[in-house]
Amino acid sequence: MIGNFRRILWYVFATTRGGPTRIRIIELLLKRPYNMNQLSTELKMDYKTIQHHIKILEDNRIIVPEEKKYGTIYFPSPMFEDVYEEFEEIKKKMGEK
Repeated sequence: MIGNFRRILWYVFATTRGGPTRIRIIELLLKRPYNMNQLSTELKMDYKTIQHHIKILEDNRIIVPEEKKYGTIYFPSPMFEDVYEEFEEIKKKMGEK
């Protein structure tokens, strides 16, 4: 399972055009939970753009929502935390800091 999840990380962060934005979102969520509006403000990006990236991260089990309808906050998933070192390796290879 972890091996497959590592491949998902590479796909989501390294092989798609939105990878750098998703890395920035994850870096923020590693510091504290945010909702989409807070992420939009913090990253100075359109809400719809954040919504798109959150959906991809959530669909790939990289982040998990706190069960709320309005103002849902997001956290890194336990699966993501298990392969955090791989995330750091991806960032390094992409030249992200």
